[in-house]
Amino acid sequence: MPRGPLAGRFLEEEARALLTRLDRVRPFAVHETMVPAAALFPTAQSAIDGFLIEGRRALRAQVLGYLGWLRGPGRWVSPAEQQRRFTLIRLRFNDVLSQFDLFTEVVTQRSEHTTGVWLSGLDVLATDALTLPRSDLDAPPLVCYLARGPGAAIRRARTRLPGNSSNPVAIIRVPRERMIGHGIASSVVHEVGHQAAALIDLVPGLREDVRRAQQYLQPPERRAWTSFDHWTSEIVADLWSVARLGISSTLGLMGVVSLPRWFVFRPSGADPHPIPYVRVRLSCAIGEEFYPHPQWAATWRLWRSLYPVSELPTAHRRTIDELVDAVPAFVRLVLDHRPPALQGRSLREELHLPDRRAGPLLARFDTYRRRPALFASTRPTLAFAAIGQARAAGRLTPEAESRLLGDLLTHWAVRSSLDVSALCAAAAQGRPQRLRAA
Repeated sequence: MPRGPLAGRFLEEEARALLTRLDRVRPFAVHETMVPAAALFPTAQSAIDGFLIEGRRALRAQVLGYLGWLRGPGRWVSPAEQQRRFTLIRLRFNDVLSQFDLFTEVVTQRSEHTTGVWLSGLDVLATDALTLPRSDLDAPPLVCYLARGPGAAIRRARTRLPGNSSNPVAIIRVPRERMIGHGIASSVVHEVGHQAAALIDLVPGLREDVRRAQQYLQPPERRAWTSFDHWTSEIVADLWSVARLGISSTLGLMGVVSLPRWFVFRPSGADPHPIPYVRVRLSCAIGEEFYPHPQWAATWRLWRSLYPVSELPTAHRRTIDELVDAVPAFVRLVLDHRPPALQGRSLREELHLPDRRAGPLLARFDTYRRRPALFASTRPTLAFAAIGQARAAGRLTPEAESRLLGDLLTHWAVRSSLDVSALCAAAAQGRPQRLRAA
């Protein structure tokens, strides 16, 4: 007679119960309702559903294999060994559910009235922000969703999910409190910068440049660059945002870090984010290098007036001053870095966009204000940059800005939905089509 028959029957029924619950996890294509304009890009929808389907298929095979073993050779092993094998499968089952819940949070918001469509528009913005004019990146699908709290975050594509599976899409978490003004683009494009840096393997090489340069610095500057080295990943993401959005990026950053004084000057410790006060200085310096204009110095003066360092203890003020003084030289080194992926071009050469300078942005905004329909045909990052520049120049009220950006996000979402429909129709009729650039 098999050892532990009651244990065997109990574990067999538990394994079969896992299968019944697994069958309840349905693809998002038949699980969520949303208007077409709010839908994920087909590449993202396909990647997510394909990932989850494959996870369920593999788990089902594991459960069925366990049941076959339990009814065969497993009948003769100890109940403890039967239980050990079952618990491993159950842990994997919980990993699959965790993955499903992660994407459920992303997809469910697409059913919210207005918000779902705006999120689809932010997907278009994020996709545009990841493109480079002279390089082709192996870019993954990007999807956005809203969350509580003041800060944005990204779960990059191809990083590890629960269960050690590779994430099929980049998931950008956007602060709900930023919906909707030019600051939303600053948050989204900063997170896109993290994904871009990973695609071109930017941070390790840049850190090597920083550490080589430190050998030739005087002690105060060397100490500052040690902090910059620790903050490199976040500085690079801010650089990506300033390059795409101009002054709109810096003003959006100031909105995020406008916090009590103790936080703005607090040493970062193990946090990879720069001290907020110094982070704004870095952003202004990046902008001045990319798109020279008096507005960057004016923005820095504004920030200093909001958070005067004169009220700090002497030692802490000295540290802050050392960091601020070292910023320009460090920013120049970052912009002159030449990642192998860019085939000899520096970040300055690759990321600089002449139409993101203050003058052209204001001229574009003035033209579009006379002919509003032109905004709809503009690249999303350029549109946000022009609107943010107009807001900075006092040519656009916060109320008008919010209405305009809401309309544009809706337009981009609808247009991408219609373009996908046109592609599908053309494919069905055997006619090749190309998706219009955002």
